[in-house]
Amino acid sequence: MSSTQQDRRQAGAEELITDLDAVIVGAGFAGLYALHKLRDEMGLSARIFEAGDGVGGTWYWNRYPGARSDSSSWIYCYSFDEELREEWQWSERYPGQQEMLGYLEHVAEKFDLNRDIQFGTRVTEATFDEETNRWEVRTDAGDVVSARFLVAALGALSAANVPDIPGLETFAGDRYHTAEWPKEGVDFTGERVGVIGTGATGIQVATEIAEQADHLTVFQRTANYALPAGNHPMDAELERWYKENYDEIWESVRHNFSGHDYDPIGKVALEATPEERERAFQERWERGGFGLWLGNYDDILESREANDTVSEWVRQKIWERVDDPVTAEKLTPRDHAFGTKRVPLEMGYYEIFNRDNVELVDVQKAPIEEITPTGVRTKHGEYEFDVLVFATGFDAMTGPYNKIDIRGRDGQLLRDKWAEGPRTYLGLTSAGYPNLFAITGPQSPSVLTNMPVAIEQHVEWISGLIRHMRDNGLAVVEPTSEAEDDWVDHSQEVAHTTLFPQSATWYMGANIPGKPQVFLPYLGGLGGYRQKCDEVAANGYEGFAFADREGSNA
Repeated sequence: MSSTQQDRRQAGAEELITDLDAVIVGAGFAGLYALHKLRDEMGLSARIFEAGDGVGGTWYWNRYPGARSDSSSWIYCYSFDEELREEWQWSERYPGQQEMLGYLEHVAEKFDLNRDIQFGTRVTEATFDEETNRWEVRTDAGDVVSARFLVAALGALSAANVPDIPGLETFAGDRYHTAEWPKEGVDFTGERVGVIGTGATGIQVATEIAEQADHLTVFQRTANYALPAGNHPMDAELERWYKENYDEIWESVRHNFSGHDYDPIGKVALEATPEERERAFQERWERGGFGLWLGNYDDILESREANDTVSEWVRQKIWERVDDPVTAEKLTPRDHAFGTKRVPLEMGYYEIFNRDNVELVDVQKAPIEEITPTGVRTKHGEYEFDVLVFATGFDAMTGPYNKIDIRGRDGQLLRDKWAEGPRTYLGLTSAGYPNLFAITGPQSPSVLTNMPVAIEQHVEWISGLIRHMRDNGLAVVEPTSEAEDDWVDHSQEVAHTTLFPQSATWYMGANIPGKPQVFLPYLGGLGGYRQKCDEVAANGYEGFAFADREGSNA
């Protein structure tokens, strides 16, 4: 917290309301580009409120050992500025947390964004004033700001989930959540460490801790189909290739299904011979990354029979890498289809279980009953630890919105409206909340894509709508209830043509007790989604209702 913010809090006084064109919440990939777009390209007055003490969003908070991108560096970045693309040099295919944070800090400095970012400040309330057609935004630092537009750049995975385990507060050792990692880092040398969670983050952090800890115990609820990352240093030839082919590469990722640089095979799995499938799977395995997930046969996420071919193939790969057959079986997923849970990338994860200092606990068979002062008690006994690490993920997509009191027309809380699941139009807006825009929010492709590509599409489309309003003297925009209903229904219908909803995942909210079980992202693909958004705009922003500056409908 800055000294100015501390003085305001101690005085118990609020700032005078400041009028802005836009308030942006969050200074990650989405917030930084939104600020640049609205302020520098459109000339609007804008301010970011950011809870952290620096830019970066995901890459500011997730400093745990092993944290790194799982998208290729040459597309896990911005494309909007040619000079930025040319001057930045990546060191690896999948950059680590420090490099990703350094990149975003460089962007903030290059475009002088920090002068309009208020760090160490969390937005707590946002209320739409129907008389003024403006949002009144309040922060935990005492700010009260009036803005015409409210842009939620909250991040889909930013509300950390710490499970409600009895006795959690009694643990006498150190405990950490991977999304709230101390800046100074943690030394695990000589420590007995328990890691709870084996999603993408848990796999990364456990692989690193195994090298340091005296003993590591990994508590696994669900085995995952983790794929080799295939990370490697960036050599001069690869860098020259992607810089010479930027336009072609980005044209492809903007319009394909996932925003990644993987090409689908272009046929269904059961039309291929077993020998053809073996070659296709092995090629993608050896290249590393998401190719086996996002660049596979066309039907593996729609047909159980087709999916079984790749699921069984990956299971066999896991068995080949783990020495102990009992441990190998624990690590082998059998309760869900390959690709219907977020597929983690790994760099030696399975091999850590061949070490003498690493143990795996299956909490399906030995559920955690409580945290004790000295460790973790399961149904089968107690494990003693010096340190506990929670890699238990997030209240995904809707969680960040639920942490803020967002009130629209008639004072309705957004979290109340979304109590049975999110209701949006295009994942960008929600009826009854005028001039509120979500970047990569629920019911947009977001977490099923390479996020920077999706973010750029969102920011550019939102700014286009704001420009349309400015050019036509329009003050207020919100979706119609009919358009919203249609999009919600369409989003769920698309999801249920696939195998995804059959798995208990955070895509479905299944990791949060009591959360409605609806599919949260949009599964129609980034390219198809982009086309739909472009059609809406070309048709005069079909599905939206506008009011002019006098408040009449337009």
